[in-house]
Order: sequence, then C-alpha cells, then structure tokens
Amino acid sequence: MSFIRTIHGAAGNGVPSTAVPTAPHAPLASATGHAGSASLSSGLRLLLAASAGVPVAALYYSQPMLGVMGASFKASDTVVGFLPTLTQLGYALGILLLTPLGDRFDRRRIILIKAALLSGALLLSGFSPGIGLLLAVSFAVGLMATVAQDIVPAAATLAPEHERGKVVGTVMTGLLLGILLSRVVSGVVAEHFGWRAMFMMAAGSVALIGLAAWRGLPRFRPTSTLSYGALLGSLAGLWRRYGALRRAALAQGMLSVGFSAFWSTLAVMLHGAPFHLGSAAAGAFGLAGAAGALGAPVAGRVADRFGPEVVTRLGAGLAAISFATMFASPWLEPNARLWLFAGSAIGFDLGVQMSLVAHQTLVFGIDPAARSRLNAVLFVSMFIGMAFGAASGSLVLARWGWGAVTLLATLSAMAALLVRLFPGARAAR
Repeated sequence: MSFIRTIHGAAGNGVPSTAVPTAPHAPLASATGHAGSASLSSGLRLLLAASAGVPVAALYYSQPMLGVMGASFKASDTVVGFLPTLTQLGYALGILLLTPLGDRFDRRRIILIKAALLSGALLLSGFSPGIGLLLAVSFAVGLMATVAQDIVPAAATLAPEHERGKVVGTVMTGLLLGILLSRVVSGVVAEHFGWRAMFMMAAGSVALIGLAAWRGLPRFRPTSTLSYGALLGSLAGLWRRYGALRRAALAQGMLSVGFSAFWSTLAVMLHGAPFHLGSAAAGAFGLAGAAGALGAPVAGRVADRFGPEVVTRLGAGLAAISFATMFASPWLEPNARLWLFAGSAIGFDLGVQMSLVAHQTLVFGIDPAARSRLNAVLFVSMFIGMAFGAASGSLVLARWGWGAVTLLATLSAMAALLVRLFPGARAAR
C-alpha cells in the first residue's frame, strides 16, 4: 500500500518525506505518558478534541443533504442512501487496515498525512460531476477520516493514568460534537449555498486542523516492531485473548446500528409527508444530539471513579429507552412528533456516547503497547454496525416506514444492554 510505504519512508532513518513537513523540535511521547508532564495543558486538550471532531465530521456531512443531492443527480432514494453506507464502510476498513499503524509508526506523522489526503478527497467530492464518482469518493473520505481514531489513542497515551477517562472523555466530546454538529452545519450550508459548497468548506477546515496538528502535536515513540502483516494478524490474537474487548466491540456495534439507522433516515423521513422539511431542518436535529454529547466528559469521570462497567450499562439502557419512546409518534400531531424525535435524540445520543467513552476507557487499559490495535478492533465493530444501520435503515424505511426504523433501533440497543448484563461480563474485564 502506497500509504504505508509513505509512512515507512517518513519513519526510516535518514529517509526524507515530501508528503508532510515535520516540526523540527516536536517533543516525544511514549506509551506511558507525555514526557516531562504530569498533566495535559488545556491548549493541547483543545487541539486533540478539535483534531478528532473536524475530520470525523466528514463522515456525516452528506446525511442531511441526501434529499437535495438526490434531486441534483436525479438519483433514487435507494442509490443516494448508499452514500453514507459507503462512507461508513470506508471508515471501518480504514480503521482495520490503517489505524493499527499507530503502534508501529509515529502517530503524529500518520495524522498529518491522513489530514492532507482527507482534505483532498473532500475537495473532489465538491467537484463530482455525477453520482458514481461521488459514491467512490465517499468511500475514500471514510478511509482517511480515520485520522480521528489516531487522535483518541494518542490522547490516552499522553494522559496520566489517573485521569485517562477524563481526557478520553474530553477528546470524545470533540469527536462526538463533530459528528452531531456536522449535520447542523451541512443542513444550513446546503440550504443556502448548495451541497458542493459544504464539501469545499469541509476540505478547508480539515486542512487548517492539519496545520494546527503539525505545529502543536508531539511526536510519538512507536510501541511495536511488528511488520505490517504481523500487526494486522495480531488483531485476531487480541480478539481471542481478551473477553472484555470482544464484549465492548459487540455492545458498541449493536448501539451503532440504531444510532446510524436513525440519523441516516431522518432527512428522508422529514423530506416527505407530513413534514415536508428541507435539509436545514434535518440538520438542526444535530443540536439535540449535541446536547447529549456534552455528557461524555462526565461519563469519563464516572468511569474513572466507579469503573467503566457501570457506565456501559447505564448508557445502553438509556439508549434503549430513548429509542422506544418514538413508538408513540403515530398518535401525535406533526409538531409534537418533532419534539418527541428531538427529545429521543438527546437521550439516545447521550446513552451511546456514555457507553463509547466507558468502552474506550476499558479497552485502553488492557494493553498500553497495543492501544491503536485495541481501538481498531473496537471501532471496526462500531462502524460495521454504523454501515449496517445506514443500509438497513434505508431499506426498512422504504418498505415498512418509520415505525420499523424505530423497532430496529430499539432492538439493537436492547441487544447491547443484554451483552453488558451477561453474567460473565464482570469476570471477563
């Protein structure tokens, strides 16, 4: 893979890289913490949070714009529905194939290269002349947006052990706000300036984050000398060895199915009767989800104090209850339905994000030298769930309506809760 050869060349002794410049005096971080620092500065925490949130937002810009994009290309709802599906699949594949490199090479170098490639892919999205090219580029956007998953283990590495949950929670707040506010921004921009302008703005924002990361992030000492093939092969070994990892991946994957099914179909549902709302209205629902994202740092602190197991169960339970409340929508007036959907979005987003922060805190404590690979296993499962939720949500909405989407989301969250309540869960931690 040319991407891997670029990283290898940049990391080798005396081999220059023309892909991305390196700050000459960047400090060095190891697997156990930031050299010479007992805590992280507020500026570095903000940089980490923004470096996670801005790139990952690229995964979701298309969702509120599906209606207008479909009209622009005269494509069916089914075809347009594959845009978020391919992006999520690209993200899952990128996590599987690229994220483990963070244990083998300097994470800072990987972050900078991915940011540059992601900015280019978003720019190409804005210039796509047809739906075919846009579908292909959507997959590439997903691959490179995995830069966010290089930031999260970087934050866990830089954080002191006693506040790892809090730091991860802060960074995840940035990541989750990027996910949720992306829908608000893209809906408004598409409504007033067109969907192509949104992709061009996104390309510029990622480029700026890449520049800030070049100036502000420390270099990271690799924690593994495994070859690329052995590095990927070790993922299966980690899966077999750690029951806590398997349970975390399965539960978060189940929660992701319902999360993605809701957000991937919301714009299409609101575009039709009885609402007839545009992309800006669909994007505005991201504000409701963003309110839930603010609970991530609190979840991290609770996980630090009481253990992540408690938080995973609370989060999955809250998500299941929030999804189930939408069963009442057929008996409500249209305006009341909108309020119900907004309230449900606050609840299930908070629940999903509480569980994610707790699962990451749990997983990062398993083996400090394998954090990138452990994170890869967790997020591959999560984004396979996202892709399945996007695809199945679109099909279910087209065939059986919004009530079936609600049922899918509720059952997936209940399945996650059952995984966390399984009798062997505590013993396998």
